[in-house]
Amino acid sequence: MPEGPSIIILKEIVDALELKGQYVKGVSGNTKIDSERMLNQQILDFKSWGKQFLICFDGFSLRVHFLLFGTYLINERKDREPRLRLNFDQDEINLYGCSVQYLEGDVNLHYDWSADVMSPSWNAAAALLKLHAKPKLMACDALLDQDIFAGVGNIIKNEVLFRIKVHPASVIGALPETKLKALIKEAKTYSFEFLEWKKEYTLKAHWLAHTKKICPRCQIPFHKAYLGKTNRRSYFCTNCQKLYLI
Repeated sequence: MPEGPSIIILKEIVDALELKGQYVKGVSGNTKIDSERMLNQQILDFKSWGKQFLICFDGFSLRVHFLLFGTYLINERKDREPRLRLNFDQDEINLYGCSVQYLEGDVNLHYDWSADVMSPSWNAAAALLKLHAKPKLMACDALLDQDIFAGVGNIIKNEVLFRIKVHPASVIGALPETKLKALIKEAKTYSFEFLEWKKEYTLKAHWLAHTKKICPRCQIPFHKAYLGKTNRRSYFCTNCQKLYLI
């Protein structure tokens, strides 16, 4: 699943093509939504919120969620029909394996921008209050809660918890305040480092925990488990990542 930094990269690509202000000249694909609604409509803006890519028109927006295996190609095509293709004067956007949905009215009414870890409006204090309101939540689930950490995915989750030495099955209500604040700080910090490494094509080289077999701190085997309500893969060290329970 593309995480927040990957969506930022997509937004930067379409911004560089100067598609904002252009009109949609063609639509196609196997989507079931009324894609013709976008035909001859002007793009007012492109936005990202967490793992969602937003194409904004007058009075409505298109929300794109890439799910687990969604991809996109700009001015290139795969040898299969896309979920949605948007054609412009000289460029085209091809979206594959994703979910597309219309949002009516002002897009700002649909999103809490302060919850997006990569947004200029990100609010760490608000994230702390949200964590305090969910004391029984596992740390692994908390980081994947898009209402708290929009844009954080499984890679960031595993790396953040390893950095702050917290076991993924720890309960939020049992974490010391210093650990809660460290979790919030590193969620943002790692997301921006992820963005930098993704652009350099060096992301995997920087992984310390995700998909790894040996803890680089303790030199003992990592544990792999599907934990929490999200049931996503967690990689952790039982020696240096403390389990906090109420």
